Amino acid sequence: MKSTSMFRNLLALLCLLSTQAYVLNGSTSGGSAFVVSQQRRAPVVATAAPAVAAKPGMTMMGGSQAKFGVFSPAVYAAKIVLGTPRLNKIRGKAISLHSEKISDFCRFIGAYHLRTRIIKKAKVNGDTLGFLV
Repeated sequence: MKSTSMFRNLLALLCLLSTQAYVLNGSTSGGSAFVVSQQRRAPVVATAAPAVAAKPGMTMMGGSQAKFGVFSPAVYAAKIVLGTPRLNKIRGKAISLHSEKISDFCRFIGAYHLRTRIIKKAKVNGDTLGFLV
């Protein structure tokens, strides 16, 4: 009897939340716009783009140009305050600790084969956020 009323309450809550999503997003799907934005799209074929002159100090390992992101101003301020060698030492230590935690997590969930992919994804995310300028 108690589990039936709990089930009804949960169902009512889900209905309310789906209605709220409709009101907030203005869509009839009842879902989040984030989910729609994450759907796979057809691959874009790269065309020859004109060469862009790289700004000094904005190259990542591998030679590609780092993106300017949300945290880039903080990284530039840290470069001024700490100096590039000390910042690189701190950045290397942070990357090392993060990779270690990713490895521990992969071992814990039994998916160690995904470790390299997750670390590469972390690098891409760090670049997008502006940590690698």
